[in-house]
Amino acid sequence: MTTSRKTQPDPDSAPAGTQPAKPSTARAWFRFAVRCVLYYLGFILMLAFFQRTLIYPATRVERLTPSDAGLPMGQVHDITFPSADGLTLHGWHILPKSKIAVNQSQCDEYLNENGPVALYFPGNGGNRRHRVDEFQLLSNLGCHVFAFDYRGYGENPGSPSEKKFAEDAASALRYLTEDRKIAPRRILLYGESLGGGVATRLAAEQSEAQTPPRGLILRSTFRSMVDAASYHYPWLPVRMILIDRYPSMDRITRVTCPIIQFHGARDSIVPLSSGRALFDAAPEKSATGIAKTFVELTRADHNDVLLTSELPVRDALRAFLDTISK
Repeated sequence: MTTSRKTQPDPDSAPAGTQPAKPSTARAWFRFAVRCVLYYLGFILMLAFFQRTLIYPATRVERLTPSDAGLPMGQVHDITFPSADGLTLHGWHILPKSKIAVNQSQCDEYLNENGPVALYFPGNGGNRRHRVDEFQLLSNLGCHVFAFDYRGYGENPGSPSEKKFAEDAASALRYLTEDRKIAPRRILLYGESLGGGVATRLAAEQSEAQTPPRGLILRSTFRSMVDAASYHYPWLPVRMILIDRYPSMDRITRVTCPIIQFHGARDSIVPLSSGRALFDAAPEKSATGIAKTFVELTRADHNDVLLTSELPVRDALRAFLDTISK
């Protein structure tokens, strides 16, 4: 006679007709947190890899001609010069108001009249065609304006970076001083937004070389790219991943030429506080004893400076030019 033996239920199996036990709430939250961290790290890695694409949204075209400036025929002339690594960079020479030339020889005759020469460094968007209003403002004040696009912008070949922009800026200055025979003491470096970082670096380098420019004009620029990026992305470890840092606040301390700085009180891209911090770091006076000047534009944002504040900008620039020409 056989007897049936009762088996003990498997402690790991669920009774028939019931659902398996769900993971604890703590374990579910842990898994969710791990996923979030992994997604965040992946996003940071992606931004780190593509950061230069984001910093330099270059507007490229096949060709820009003097007629694209929309100024009188003969006032704007093409220029080209080589970069240190052999690229050909394109730009314009805009003559002072009412000056018309048919060729470079005539342009050089006007250059020999010893008026101020502005070397213009643009921001990170668009190309030189989008800055004509500022070129015209400087031209109306009697300046020759030399404006070029960075590598990778306009019709220029190459890929943007802080190091290469600095090299191209030095090449542009060398073109003015060596090819066009313009003395450094006549040259104004004008930097707009990111171009302020380029201009400040060049002014510091030239000051250290004992060949300072006539003046440094800064418009809507930052104390550093780290500062500007951290303002817009406070939840990112910008200081860890940013490659091109443009530490203007460290460099401006070495600038010995006169400085004037413009900044919009409503600037939503580079906050006024960043511009003020840069200005505060600059020497109080130039080597020639000219006090630095800060012009706060109460109605201006970042990209509408001339639209909202052309009169105060023009008046301040005229006063600055008059002061440094004495």
